[in-house]
Amino acid sequence: MNLDRRKPIADSLTFMMGEFEAEFPVDRHYAKNHMWAQAVKNSAAGAGVWRFGFSAYAVRLLQDVYFLDWEIEPGATLADKQEIGQIESQKAEASLYAPLAGQVTAINPTLMADPSAINVDKYGAGWLFELRPAQLEADSAPLLSPPDYLEHLAAVWEVTQRTIKGQMNA
Repeated sequence: MNLDRRKPIADSLTFMMGEFEAEFPVDRHYAKNHMWAQAVKNSAAGAGVWRFGFSAYAVRLLQDVYFLDWEIEPGATLADKQEIGQIESQKAEASLYAPLAGQVTAINPTLMADPSAINVDKYGAGWLFELRPAQLEADSAPLLSPPDYLEHLAAVWEVTQRTIKGQMNA
């Protein structure tokens, strides 16, 4: 692993995506499907709720999200890796999958009318949904800590670059 890809900056870690920096706040956890997760304090849905959004890595790869469609609604019970919606951006059209099993408690209503907040405030107003996980221990397993997520990114970065460049068979 190339540890030069990780460098601490204040309250975040940075992963170099070629010449571009992707920052990851250390006050949350991350899923392997490139979503961040943060425990919601004072949630209207009660304790044990986590808010999810796209990590800087996902937003950088997608570039300019312009369409988001959910197949879920508050109250829905999700299975781990269940398809939950679709996203379209300048670079990709893709299905979205649940990072964990649990019950949806809220969907960010602002994003339905205008998903551009994902592009400009991914760790704030660009959050996607809130979920009460079916099983989530105090250490937030199966979510990854910020350093563990960066190790995961380093492990998949080469394949990601080939995919971006259309060289999967090279």
